[in-house]
Amino acid sequence: MAAPSTDPGSPDRRGAGHYLWWVTVSQRRRVAVGALLGSAWMVCLTFPPYVLSRAIDDGLRPGSRTALVGWAAALFGVGALNAWLAIMRHRTMTRIRLDAYFRTVRVVVDHATRLGATLPRRISAGEVVTIGHADVGVIGQTLTVTGPGVGAVLAYIVVAVLLLSVSVPLALVVLLGVPLLALLVGPLLNRLQGVETAYRQRQGTLAALLGDLAGGLRVLNGLGGMGVFAARYRAGSRELRDEGYRVGSTVSWIQALGLGLPTLFLAAVTWLAARMAAQGTITVGELVAVYGYVAVLVVPVSSLIESGYDIGRGLVAARRVVDFLNLEPERWGETEADAQGEIEAGGQVGAGAGGEPETRPTTASVLRDPQSGVEVAPGILTTLVSARASDATDVVDRLGRFVPSQATWGGVLLSALPSDEVRARILVADNEADLFAGTLRTAVSGRHTPDEDSLDRAIDAAVARDIVLGLPDGLDSLLDPHGGNLSGGQRQRVRLARALLADPEVLMAVDPTSAVDAHTGARMAARLRTARAGRTTLITTASPLVLDQADAVYYLIDGEVAAIGRHTDLLATRPDYRQVVSRGTDESPEQRTDENHDSSRPPASPIPPASQEPTLPTHEALR
Repeated sequence: MAAPSTDPGSPDRRGAGHYLWWVTVSQRRRVAVGALLGSAWMVCLTFPPYVLSRAIDDGLRPGSRTALVGWAAALFGVGALNAWLAIMRHRTMTRIRLDAYFRTVRVVVDHATRLGATLPRRISAGEVVTIGHADVGVIGQTLTVTGPGVGAVLAYIVVAVLLLSVSVPLALVVLLGVPLLALLVGPLLNRLQGVETAYRQRQGTLAALLGDLAGGLRVLNGLGGMGVFAARYRAGSRELRDEGYRVGSTVSWIQALGLGLPTLFLAAVTWLAARMAAQGTITVGELVAVYGYVAVLVVPVSSLIESGYDIGRGLVAARRVVDFLNLEPERWGETEADAQGEIEAGGQVGAGAGGEPETRPTTASVLRDPQSGVEVAPGILTTLVSARASDATDVVDRLGRFVPSQATWGGVLLSALPSDEVRARILVADNEADLFAGTLRTAVSGRHTPDEDSLDRAIDAAVARDIVLGLPDGLDSLLDPHGGNLSGGQRQRVRLARALLADPEVLMAVDPTSAVDAHTGARMAARLRTARAGRTTLITTASPLVLDQADAVYYLIDGEVAAIGRHTDLLATRPDYRQVVSRGTDESPEQRTDENHDSSRPPASPIPPASQEPTLPTHEALR
């Protein structure tokens, strides 16, 4: 069944109960039909005992063949009607369940997209997976109570009225007995919510630990920490198992009482009716009717108990969904002090109505990171080099507006610009970007629908043509999740092709040649420069092959600019810079492998000796 609509609507995030009510009223017409069919089905279950009692009392008399045939035909008709109602009720409740399922999936996915880079800092991937898989299924199941749950109440009332026509004492027993059954199960339902909540929380924690364990498998092995993490996971699994036993114990009691108590109740009422029939207070036909009524009553009573169980679990699941939906993206508005500091530093923080900047940065605007001193000039290829790779990526995070900062674009704070505008104009391409399962064409195209010429240019610019030729169906070949059937270097080039195809106003690439050999890296650097000619591009790298293509190289020490210049100039004047970039040419084969065959990068060419320490050239000189 397809998703109910393109727009799932705005969920009610005030609490678990409010969310379940929102999911219900979002399909109010279907729920009303389901409740009507469920009620009609349960009420019609009371008809066969009545018809059977009349067939016994009227049709078994001598010479009453016509009455017997009539009541038998009526019994068949009621049975056929009940079968039709049961089928339609089940079909409708299935649609209701799937609507709630897909609606919840959609709001969770949409909110995860809105959170963007905030998501991994606020919640683990394991918790998101558990919400998207387990909790949405529970919520969908909870919505089925809108059919049999409502019908159970009506069936209970109908049975009580029918029994009043037979015997007032029997009717009173039923009227008082059914609420008593609900009271006996009530405490267990409350306990279930508690243990289910504890189990659900521990499940999310363990899923997050498993994700960390799988993601850092190689690193943990190399550091000898695999045993420690494995022990933690085993301990967490045992605790989750014990919590699961507590949940299972409670559920088993609820289910046992849900079946056992109505059966005992049936036996008690039948015994009482049999004594009354033996005393002549009621007829044999009425005895059969009473037995049928109470037997039918087992269904709504069990449904009521099961509905209570489903609602309890649904509240736990909805609470987790609501907690996730209440996570807010990090918004980095400026304070008065920040604005004053930026103005003193030469920035312009003009804002119009609603706090938005009066002017938008143009294509000729400079991106500036005050914290490091990096300024990305428009229309040229700029590179960042640092002894610690994290220093360079931190600059990219700030200039890409992934973390709070005072970074500006054309003198306007990035945090003051609408997020959609920043994402549309500035693209950060890193080696952690996901490749989803699908065709290679889809992986490169992303959300775009490019023509074949544009697609071919992007693939050639990323030196990815051999990937297309090496796959059985070319661009239409299927990729495994995360590009599992590609090597690390191939995945890196596919990501670069996707970024180049997007053709953003500003492209920031994090070490785009780290997983390829020297020959491939040199071609990627040259083609990247050509493809981005006249466009603002920032690359973090320590590869001399890429640095040699750069118009400007920023050398960072402890996260701050220590030198600016061209690659050859910095080689000649900065011994520390020379030492940093030489690492990329002195790695062993185990440290750097080609994407198609494991081979080390060839040694670097001799580096000229240092001469003198340079002064930092001005930003205008680089332009």
